[in-house]
Amino acid sequence: MYLSNEFNKLIEEFISETQLYKDNYSPVFYRTKHAEDQAKLFELLQKKPFIQVFDTLSNQLKDLVKGLNPTKIFGASELETAIVTHLNGVDPYHYGVWVYYPWLEKVVHILDEEDFIFVRTNRNKHKITQEEQDLLVQKKIGIIGLSVGQSVSLTLAIERGCGELRIADFDVLDLTNLNRIRSGVHNIDLQKTVIVAREIAEIDPFLKVTCFHSGITEDNIEAFLTENGKLDLLIDECDGIDIKILCRMKAKAHQIPVLMEASDRGTIDIERFDLEPERPILHGNIEHLDISKVKYLKTNEEKVPYILPIAGVETLSTRMKASMLEIQQTITSWPQLASAVTYGGGITADLSRRILLDELHVSGRFFVDIEELIADPKKESDHIVPPVIEKGISFDEIAAAVVKTNYSKISAAAVLSEEQLAELMTTAQRSSSAGNNQPWKWYLDQGSLFLFHDTERSFSFANQENSVALLAFGVTLEALRLKAQTLNLILHEQTFPDPEIPTLIAILQFSQATGSEVKDPLAAFTGIRHTSRNIPKVKKAIPKNELIKLQQATTAIEGAKFYYLQDEEDISKIAQIMGEADKLRLYTPTGHHELFNMELRWTREQSIATGDGLDLESFELTPGEAVGMRIAKDPKVLNLIKKWKKGKGLERLSYKSGLAASAIGLITMPGYTAHDFIEGGKAAERMWITANLNHLSLHPMTASILHFNVLKYGKGLDTEPYLKEKFEQLNAVFNDCFSAVNVDEVPVFLCRLFYAEQQQTNPSERLSIDQIFKSNNN
Repeated sequence: MYLSNEFNKLIEEFISETQLYKDNYSPVFYRTKHAEDQAKLFELLQKKPFIQVFDTLSNQLKDLVKGLNPTKIFGASELETAIVTHLNGVDPYHYGVWVYYPWLEKVVHILDEEDFIFVRTNRNKHKITQEEQDLLVQKKIGIIGLSVGQSVSLTLAIERGCGELRIADFDVLDLTNLNRIRSGVHNIDLQKTVIVAREIAEIDPFLKVTCFHSGITEDNIEAFLTENGKLDLLIDECDGIDIKILCRMKAKAHQIPVLMEASDRGTIDIERFDLEPERPILHGNIEHLDISKVKYLKTNEEKVPYILPIAGVETLSTRMKASMLEIQQTITSWPQLASAVTYGGGITADLSRRILLDELHVSGRFFVDIEELIADPKKESDHIVPPVIEKGISFDEIAAAVVKTNYSKISAAAVLSEEQLAELMTTAQRSSSAGNNQPWKWYLDQGSLFLFHDTERSFSFANQENSVALLAFGVTLEALRLKAQTLNLILHEQTFPDPEIPTLIAILQFSQATGSEVKDPLAAFTGIRHTSRNIPKVKKAIPKNELIKLQQATTAIEGAKFYYLQDEEDISKIAQIMGEADKLRLYTPTGHHELFNMELRWTREQSIATGDGLDLESFELTPGEAVGMRIAKDPKVLNLIKKWKKGKGLERLSYKSGLAASAIGLITMPGYTAHDFIEGGKAAERMWITANLNHLSLHPMTASILHFNVLKYGKGLDTEPYLKEKFEQLNAVFNDCFSAVNVDEVPVFLCRLFYAEQQQTNPSERLSIDQIFKSNNN
């Protein structure tokens, strides 16, 4: 223990001594031909006898003499003679300059500035002519951010692409930086500006480096850009959105060109404010945003609307997109690789030189993507082929089918008035369907209303044996039955009337009510049914008697049963199932295609134009979640996520929604038949109206149970062993939570129930009546 204490004390003394040099990046010059400098160096070496001294002046003089006489080929003795002549009697120890690096405790003997620069840049010629090198030495370059910026700084210094570098970064080196920043473990926790300045000084002690150790702020940006001479070029490699915008605004005001390299796909941004003083910053991509708010943004969610147009999400590499989905899930920040950073440093230094030598004048965004430029030939398997969707039925085909249909016509059938028909069709139009795909076409002929399945619109991975579409038909048929009662009509329904016409789902006929019939208590409320995707800040418990009402409404349909969960642990498990099932759905080409190409509408305008699908605005996404959706749209990204067996971020939205439930509701039917799914849809409609009638919000989240049904009854997962295994695991947990459900019962509808804290969102757009209905009546 005594030795340990002594050891600790000694280590602490050495650490304290080393810390004295932590901010030092300026070498000390001793020109020993001057007596004063000679005395100082002599004193230093006596005081610190452990200093290492390197004298390679003879080697440097050989290169100097050769460079000064490029046409002459020297023999060994001739070269020595030429060196002696060049020294002109000066003692070699007093020629040139001795450079002391305090942080290295090393003294190096080198040529003095003019000769040093001449020899060090001699191999640049004539990629860079002497005249061009002389011009570059007059230029000042500022670099903000020292990750990619370190590589840029060092490349510029090595090439001597300027006479002064101003470097700015507030951060210190972390161990995580060493995957892409060329440095050593001894520099961890050292200011990045100090590290870069030291490295440049060790390459070229005469190159002027000005450090801004606090990074760039509103207080020092003017000094960075203009003090001791205006910058000729600004290179932005910082992470801060506010600084990216601030530095461009100021550079634009001073007509300083800006260059940025993003180290992903070799993305280059050039903004020639020197040639285009009125050019909008960042190519005009953020003109729609209030940039006065940028400096007040704290969280990533707040910054996302500004990051998006700067980064250009759609043009990121596939691996970068996939990695972004994993941020704050399996990684903490976006990735960067040393190869890309080093490559980016070279590209940026090259462009800097060409801009400063007046050889490049363009502005814009460019890509120097090595993976695209040098790649294996594309294989057939590399191409992602969208699934083939069968063409749906047309009204002409429906009319031809109706002529051939034999069905029982009721006596005393009512002739629908225009008003009654309009009410019924509006109810059908507003009905609910998976992904708002509206898989129906209605045809009126001789007073009978024919419901046909438009199979093109119900394309779905989980729509095995049309189960998803049949559920929607059941919802609609029950809504029409209830609506008919408010119009003093009785609906007579024949489902699957003709086995020769599989797309014919039902034929509806109507008779006039006598007034003696008992009206369904839900009849007047079909119009109140709505979906809410709201996430309440505070969950309110649902009284048991309210859930019993839902149970009673459901069981009014023969064979239908309603189960619910209120235990928080069970809700959490079901929420996890919902999230993972939605992710696994995206792992399939069909599931991915149907969500991103058929269901989602990315803007309100698109939703209105198509009249179907789910308006992304109704999901109440955070900015980060919205970005995630845009990234996940790329099937190549999902292929990578699936290959990595990751994608936790893809579960987030459904998991968050499920977790916000006050109760999870489940409707089951006794069998896996077309009739059961239609009846299950009717039960769902009744339960849904009852919930809304009692101020409960409902959000259908049926994807997981549909996949479980595919697993049990269908064939869609046989070729995906991994998916099959995962769904089996999820199904086991689901069955454990809903242990009261009989093993023979078939789940048909799953939802979350809760009390919303705000008004319902606007209902999803619907197809126009003339797109879903046609009458053959004269």
